[in-house]
Parts: sequence; C-alpha cells; structure tokens
Amino acid sequence: MKKLYPRALEALLAVSRHEFVAGTDLAGSITGHSIPREDTVSHILDLMPEVEPDQVVMHVGGGAGYVAAVLSGLAQRVIYVERNDEVAEAARKRFFRLGKHNVDVIPRPIEEALGLDQLCDVVLCTTFLKDRAVVAPYLRDGGLLACLEGSAGPVPSLAMFEKRHGKLERVRTLGWVDFNRSSEQILIDLGIIDEQHLADAKQEAEKQNCRLLDLLRRKLNLEEIDLYKSLGRQRGMAFREGDELLNGLRPELFRRFSRTFLDLSRMIPVAEEQGKMVVATDDPDARTDQLERMTPNQSVECVLVTPTDFRRLWSALDLTVKGRHFVADHARHPESEREGEQGGGALLGDDQSKSNGHVSPYLVSVYEAILLDAVSEKASDIHIEQYEGRVRIRLRVDGDLHDLPQYQLSPREIKGVINVIKLRAELNIAEHRLPQGGRSRLQLANMAYDLRIQTQPSLHGENAIIRLLPQTGRAMTIAELGMSKHIGSRYQRLLDNPAGLVLVVGPTGSGKSTTLYAGLQTLADDGRRKVITVEDPIEYSIDNIQQTRVRTEIGFGFADAMRAFVREDPDVILVGEIRDQETALEAIRASQTGHVVLSTLHCNDAVDSLQRLYDLGVHPNSIAGELLAVIAQRLAKRICTHCRKPATPDPAILAELFPDGPPADFRCFEGKGCDNCNGRGTHGRVAIVEYMEVDSDIRNAISSQPPVGELRWRALDAGLVTMRDSALDHVIEGLIPLSELPRILPRERMAPEVRGGRRGSL
Repeated sequence: MKKLYPRALEALLAVSRHEFVAGTDLAGSITGHSIPREDTVSHILDLMPEVEPDQVVMHVGGGAGYVAAVLSGLAQRVIYVERNDEVAEAARKRFFRLGKHNVDVIPRPIEEALGLDQLCDVVLCTTFLKDRAVVAPYLRDGGLLACLEGSAGPVPSLAMFEKRHGKLERVRTLGWVDFNRSSEQILIDLGIIDEQHLADAKQEAEKQNCRLLDLLRRKLNLEEIDLYKSLGRQRGMAFREGDELLNGLRPELFRRFSRTFLDLSRMIPVAEEQGKMVVATDDPDARTDQLERMTPNQSVECVLVTPTDFRRLWSALDLTVKGRHFVADHARHPESEREGEQGGGALLGDDQSKSNGHVSPYLVSVYEAILLDAVSEKASDIHIEQYEGRVRIRLRVDGDLHDLPQYQLSPREIKGVINVIKLRAELNIAEHRLPQGGRSRLQLANMAYDLRIQTQPSLHGENAIIRLLPQTGRAMTIAELGMSKHIGSRYQRLLDNPAGLVLVVGPTGSGKSTTLYAGLQTLADDGRRKVITVEDPIEYSIDNIQQTRVRTEIGFGFADAMRAFVREDPDVILVGEIRDQETALEAIRASQTGHVVLSTLHCNDAVDSLQRLYDLGVHPNSIAGELLAVIAQRLAKRICTHCRKPATPDPAILAELFPDGPPADFRCFEGKGCDNCNGRGTHGRVAIVEYMEVDSDIRNAISSQPPVGELRWRALDAGLVTMRDSALDHVIEGLIPLSELPRILPRERMAPEVRGGRRGSL
C-alpha cells in the first residue's frame, strides 16, 4: 500500500472491504469499478488532493459503497450516487449497519436532477461519463472533479477538473488507475468462496499440479458455462461459446505463433478483422502484452471461453494443420494411399507403419477431438459410420443421435481413424471381415472413462461404435434413479432379503445396469454385506464391491464364476446377464443356497421374463420358489428443470391413453428450450419402471406355467405396477413430456389394461 497522508490511511484502515463483499446479493451487478481493490482505493486517494474534514464530497458510480464508506471518514458529508436502485439499497443498508450516518444515498443516474440542498467541494467519479458537464451544477465555484478519462479499457486515467465561472476546466492528469481484479478476487467478491478456503484450494492445486479454477469448479460443483460467463462479465471480457468460433477458425493464424507460447499463454488466435486480432482464452487473467509486441500493427481482443471449448478449439486447429501435412505427405507418396485403399489397415501413416505400427498424429488428433466432443456433450455413445462416398459421425445424447458435421472426413481418412481406435483397444487391425470388441480408457483431468469399443464390417467399410462409461468410483443410489418413492422403497427392501432372485429386464440401452448398480452402491454404502459381481465387461467401478470380469477366451464365463462365488461367503451376487441355460440354473442354485442374486435379462416386460426363463429350460417350480421380483424398464427423456412449463396435451396421445376420456384434472409439462439443455427442452433421462413382486398367487401361476396372456392378467390382479402407470405418474409430476409415452410404450399398452376381466381404472 502506498504511503498516504495520515487521515486518509486512518480512514482506509477503518473500513473493511470484506463488509461490502460478504453477501452474494447483486453480485452480478458489481464490477471492479463498483468495488475497487483496497490498493486501488489507496492509489485514488493518493492521486487526489487531500479531502478536508469540513468538505462535502460526492461519489458517482457508488456501487457496493466501499469507496463512499472510506470517504465518510475524511469528509463532513458524502453523497453517494448510483443508478442501480437495488445496488443503492443494498449499500444503504451497509452504511446503516456500519454507522456511516454522514452518507446520503441517491439512487438515480447523475444525468437526472439530483435536487441537492448543498453544493459539493469535490466530486469523484469512478464510472465513465458521456458528458462530464452534467456534474458541474453540483460543484461550488472552485470545486474539483476527479473523473475517469479515455476508453473503458483495463487501465484508464484519472483526470482533475476545476469549476471556474460555471464551467469545468481541465487541470491535469492525475495518473492511471487499475480497476482490474484477478479471478481469485472476483470469486471472493461474488461470494463463491472465502479467503481461507481459497488459500486451502491454492495449496491443493499446487500439490495436484492443476489450475486453481479447474479445482474450484470441481470442488464447488460449479457449472462451467455459468462460472466463465460471470468471470467474463466481471473482467470486462466478452464470453464466446466454442460453437460460435469453430466455423470461422483461421489455421494460418494458429501457425503464425509458437505452439509452446500459445499453450503457456493459454491463448488461441481465432480471427483477424480490420487491424484487430481476436484470441480465445480460458484464463480470465490472461495477459496479451507479449502477443501485442509480436503483432505491433494490430490490436488484440481477448475473448473468454470455457476450458472444454478451449480444448475443442485447439484440437480443431491442430487437426486442420496436421491434416494438411497429412494430405501433403500422401500427395508425395501416392503408393501409400493405394495401399490404404486396398488393405485399409495400411493407412496408419506411411510405409513405415507395416514394420513398427507408427500412427499418423493427424489421425490420432481426429479421434481425440471426437472423444472430446462426446465428453463435452455428455454423450453415451459415438457412432462412426461409412456410406458410399461419405462418412457420418454421430453422438447419442439422452437417447437420441446427433450428427457432428464439423468432421468432414474422407473414406480414406476414416479407415485410418478406425485403425487408431483398434490399436487403442488392442484389436487386430488386419481383420476387416469380422466384428471385433474391445475396450480402452480415456483420462480427462481427474475424470476417467471406460470406452467399450465394437467394430462392425458393412457394405462400404468398417463402422465403429464406442460407449463412454464414466468411472467415478460411485454409481447412482436408488434415491437418485428417479423411481417413485413407493417402488424405490420396495427395491431397497428386496436387497435386504436373505435369499432370492431379482431380475431387471428390458432391451439394450434401457438402463438395466444402472438400476442394478444403484442397488450395489446402496449395499456398498451400508457395508454390512459382502457383494461379488461377475460382468462382461465391468461398466462402472464401485468402491467396496468385489468385481470380476468374464474371460471367455480362457474358459471363465458367468456360470463358472457363479460356481466359484458360492464358496466365497458372499451375501449378494450380481450376474451381469443371464444368457444361457447354464447361467440361469447356476443363478437359481445360488439363490437356493442362501444368496440374493441380481441379474438382467433381455426381454420386453416383467411377465415376458418368465417365458424367457421357461425357454432357457429352468423348471417352473424353481422359478416360482426363488424369484422375488422383476423390474422391467425403459428410459424416457427428463424435462429440463430450468425451462419447464405447462403444456397442452396432444389429442392423439390422449385418445390412446384414455379411450373413455381423460381425467378432468389431467396435466402435463414440456421444456421450452434454454442454454442449460442446448435448446432441446430435455436434459438427462429417467427410468420408467414396471414392477412385479412375486407373491403366493403369482408363484402358483408360475408353477402351472399358463400362457403369457393369463400370467399377465394374474399379475395385474396381484398388483403389478405397469409401465403405463409409472409413465403417467412421471408425466403428471412434470418429470417427462407426454410425447415420450408412444416412444416407450407399445400401442396395446397405451390404454388401461384388463385386470381379471375388467378394464383398469387408470
């Protein structure tokens, strides 16, 4: 802190800046000009003429009130002027709480008539004025105005004017005033974190060798876009989304600078227009002075992007630059292109690939960029497909497939990308005629993903499908699944049984594994029971659960694992899937010997699972004796909570759901579309469940092995919770849109089902 005259130093030390940032009220309206740093206020007081005890001082652009509070210790009276009513009211309350009774609050723009009863000796303006003459009527003759000059840049100057004969005359420039705050100071001012927790986070970031903002975002569970938009606004930086910048990227700008310099500076040149270079950064504190010295004939504008978009921009430019080298190399070596077209697997880089498996960095960049896009979109699957003369890359997000049009790859290039995928998954790159399956891992910061990879030959070349499974060490709990409380509590009770078989059924991609893992996570958190699993593959790694992978290549399948598990004193056994008679019989035997067995089946509904077990050769009496419950499910899109609104139901869907007319109080909702859901109106998915608990009536029916239709209505009479019932509950509660029902329910299940010969009431 600079050496101030004694009274100014005393006034500054008497006011704690923390008092003006402790709350999060109106944080978005407070900038560096509204609540300057303590050293900035000290600098302003040092630049200005000394304020006398009998003077009246006005502060224009009062903001949080910190500067006015300091001035109140120097002057007889302080007039605080702030155009934002809510900000001014918050400042008034702070002045009253701190006993600053010589501060008068005027909540209006300086351009309007203030109606002062006394002229001012000094006016300090820490905001930019279009016309400084508007201040003149409030100054006595000989009074001084200290106001900002120049552009609203990072470091404006403070100039002094004197009122002479009714007009303001310039006296001199007092000096530069830096209102900038670091991102750390902004986080404190926004009330996101306090000084102590920030200091602790700094130490942790140093130990983990990661950026402080990345660590804080993870620890405080902050939305990346919201955080960086707020930081950009506070730093006076324009915030841009990656999709806005991707289409207009200029690779020649990227090549103009050293990659090492750009990486260390956290800057990417993205555009050039009218003597100005636009650079993107994910560092709110980035400095452009070095870049400006490298481009003396251009000004530099810095725009803020999220770390995810920064990586996307870097990968896209890196991909483009390497792609041009790749094309140039193959133009010089056309024989390698012919080999690639003929053999597919030879397109790894050059002739050297045959001997040492060298992979073109360009092709690796393509694959990594696709993975990065998938992670940023929270996709569950990536589909890379080849058609005649074109390539299609799609992501599955919330159950729907979306194209990635930015990847305009030739069939020759995509063959190389698929070879990269195969190498990462340790598959045979020379085999193009048979499907292959494997897995690899992806590490992004502290987040790991297990990649399940399948390649499939087709008419025009190989396709690749990649499933992304985040490995957090935890799965969802039963409470987080989105089941109704009634069904969730019954599922929880099933896990407490001493023995029996619980099945979760549905088609591929219906969330069966997620539901089973939720049960496992509940057991892992409880810790009183030993749980063993056998899976193919292990989709989620869960702490405190003993998980085993099937190894068919060495003769270790589901049935082999089950026979071994019963000798290891488990309480609960999870079998990834019952695929054959041997596994089904071993699951039944394990439940008969005092274990709870959880597993999945591929079938359409709860009752259909019984027929599936009959077909696998399991005796009806064994099924009746051991089966505890069947949960059948589908996944429906969840309405975005940020843009949910009441909706008008589709008459065609209503007619199917309620042949006799809908209830008078029926309601439904939909998502309008917002930034949080990328305009889709839905965000995430929720399980729609059919729940059949096996009681004595159903056991008798199972033993007699009646037709499936008869089993269905007996289950309905015994209290089967149908998928239609669950879906309608979710529609009425506003969890899913009505339009999802035809997608998850077959036509014959849309209307109420017959229960014991009578139509149901729902």
